[in-house]
Amino acid sequence: MNEVPLPPKPTSASRITLSHIMSAHDTNLLGTVHGGVVMKLVDDAAGAVAGRHSEGPAVTGAMDEMAFLEPVRVGDLLHVKAQVNWTGRSSMEVGVRVMAERWNESGPAQHVASAYLVFVAVDANGMPRAVPEVKPETERDEGRYQEAQIRRTHRLARRRAIMELRDQRAAEGIDD
Repeated sequence: MNEVPLPPKPTSASRITLSHIMSAHDTNLLGTVHGGVVMKLVDDAAGAVAGRHSEGPAVTGAMDEMAFLEPVRVGDLLHVKAQVNWTGRSSMEVGVRVMAERWNESGPAQHVASAYLVFVAVDANGMPRAVPEVKPETERDEGRYQEAQIRRTHRLARRRAIMELRDQRAAEGIDD
């Protein structure tokens, strides 16, 4: 991996909002928008942010958390807001908030979903490459940075515990 230090970037440098009107072909049998459709928009926005921050290709490594808070309906105008919350050597956590403007209601947009994704910047050979450090600009950004570190610690601990359990089962001759 390229170890040349890159200049840090502020959180605002790669922040985006992707907007999309939900249509009938996005719906499930209940008449609301498929969660998978919302997830794709979340991944699209997060991927754009990760590519912008890393100045090149980045791939989805994990979806750490996805919460659906309210149903999304046909006609809703979704605003998918994303930013880099934390960076490692080659990975980035991107936070995404999905807001819906209801086509048939006045008032502020509703928070309908949130997600945290981990992206890895890759070179032309698909190998991890260095990313710039993200610099939080506000107290809110600093809070997101700290929360991202907690999610990373938990993700790595969970992975380690699962691998230890699998190793133990393998040593005992138990197949998965």
